[in-house]
Amino acid sequence: QVQLVESGGGLVQAGGSLRLSCAASGRTFSSYVMGWFRQAPGKERELVAASGWSASNTYYADSVKGRCTISRDNAKNTVYLQMNRLKPGDTAVYYCAAKSDSSFTIRTIDYDYWGQGTQVTVSS
Repeated sequence: QVQLVESGGGLVQAGGSLRLSCAASGRTFSSYVMGWFRQAPGKERELVAASGWSASNTYYADSVKGRCTISRDNAKNTVYLQMNRLKPGDTAVYYCAAKSDSSFTIRTIDYDYWGQGTQVTVSS
């Protein structure tokens, strides 16, 4: 069983920055595929960024490319999402997710474990 705990959400003005953190339990964190998803009211959950065990396995949604960076500290079992130049359209609940199988994927259905979510609100 993997437990995920997100932190770092909040209220920020448009153009500002936030860094989300997700602390994971589990002894083999370095092999997990980690993803950051978001869900806005009335919309489907969407993948924002994902990171595999290999640095070459990284994905960003088109809507955040150039503004967000996913990174991980395997020694701390933590994955981060640095978000810059935030827009009101980034307002959503952000979820951290883990896939214990190391095969890289961007499909929501393939992620096995989910955090409770952290609210990000960007004011105009």
